[in-house]
Amino acid sequence: MIPPHPGLAQTCRSDWSAIDASAGRYLKIRYQWKTTVGSLTDRRLIINRWNDEFKHKPAPDYYQSFGLGFYEYFQLAEDIGAAPLPIINCGMACQFNSSELVPLDELDPYIQDALDLIEFANGPVSSAWGRVRAGMGHPQPFNLRMMGVGNEQWGPQFIERYERFARVLKEKHPEVTLISDAGPSPNDERFKFLWAKLRELNADIVDEHYYMAPSWFLTHSDRYDNYPRTGPKVFGGEYAAQSVGIASPDNRNNWECALAEAAFMTGLDRNADVVRMASYAPLFAHIDAWQWTPDLIWFDNLRSYGTPNYYVQKLFSVHKGTNILPVLLNGSTKNAQQNLYASASFDKRSSEVVLKVVNAASSPRVARVRLDGIAAGQKIAREIVLAASDLKAENSLDQPTRISPTERRLTIPSRDFDYTFAPSSVTVLRIPVLVQFE
Repeated sequence: MIPPHPGLAQTCRSDWSAIDASAGRYLKIRYQWKTTVGSLTDRRLIINRWNDEFKHKPAPDYYQSFGLGFYEYFQLAEDIGAAPLPIINCGMACQFNSSELVPLDELDPYIQDALDLIEFANGPVSSAWGRVRAGMGHPQPFNLRMMGVGNEQWGPQFIERYERFARVLKEKHPEVTLISDAGPSPNDERFKFLWAKLRELNADIVDEHYYMAPSWFLTHSDRYDNYPRTGPKVFGGEYAAQSVGIASPDNRNNWECALAEAAFMTGLDRNADVVRMASYAPLFAHIDAWQWTPDLIWFDNLRSYGTPNYYVQKLFSVHKGTNILPVLLNGSTKNAQQNLYASASFDKRSSEVVLKVVNAASSPRVARVRLDGIAAGQKIAREIVLAASDLKAENSLDQPTRISPTERRLTIPSRDFDYTFAPSSVTVLRIPVLVQFE
């Protein structure tokens, strides 16, 4: 590892929380935020598009009451210290369903809904929607700074509608960062078309989704190493390794998938100047009532457990630095070699180097770690390891922490030391250093 260069240092991702209210099988049953606020008894019940989306798991009674609406969502983000990211309908129904479109000359009410949502979140109590927020018990603004326009939409129809939304929203609220989308796939023709057009439009952030096999995540850990450093940034808005196939009911939250996701996430870490945010999806699933798997956290009516994927996400979330550090593996900037994947950052808050290494091999790997640019001498580091010998292993309600991190203190004799990375493991080393940089 080489020391940070001030010109290369980038702020790592900050915490945020997203809610997607964009889709609907038909536009008349799309999510509309205005029907989710105010008195609970007045909120409009709607049928959810997932009630019969999959033949393997029909749920005809799957309705949404919006007992948890946009107001409660904003409160949740505030309570957990996250930045809210609502995603709104752009005048398109789900293209996997009806593909219904609002004519371009009839988009104004949809754009006004977006403007009114910003006013509801941020407006003074003297404004119409700020008054509604205050009447619900929150006179202070929620400080909304991001908004998504559409979700998993594609084609010229999306670009035409996004362009109209962006023109108005940027004129009236330049302080709000807009999230556009690159479709449902990470590499098809829809993706390429959208990225080209969004670069022309100088979009703020583009939402990419990857529901792919574990092998894809392993081979694409360098995905963002060569992305342009100028122009739109990236939001990895939805991703999860699929052990069997995309949307298969037989997908499992096993260690093979979690390990592959960790390898991919080292690439997100290394490229935090390009990838501003990332989100595993979906988040929750009930053991007896689900349509999609894998999911991050499973529960029944009394208990819950985090999957191996959850513990990977937690490791990367909790152990993040404030500035990227460049990493060399065997003297090369290629950070995926012989089943080793690595990223590093410096945490100014704790004065620690945070080194993450994924060993995707089934055997232990001895490596020589060199910390260039720091003072010599013995250091007491923290070592956090998440590992399992069985790639098919999973957590469960009865064994909720079968695969979970272990932590211990580790004496590092010098800035140049040997370390053995356990087989099929994710390792985080937090090493105190006396390095200061802006």
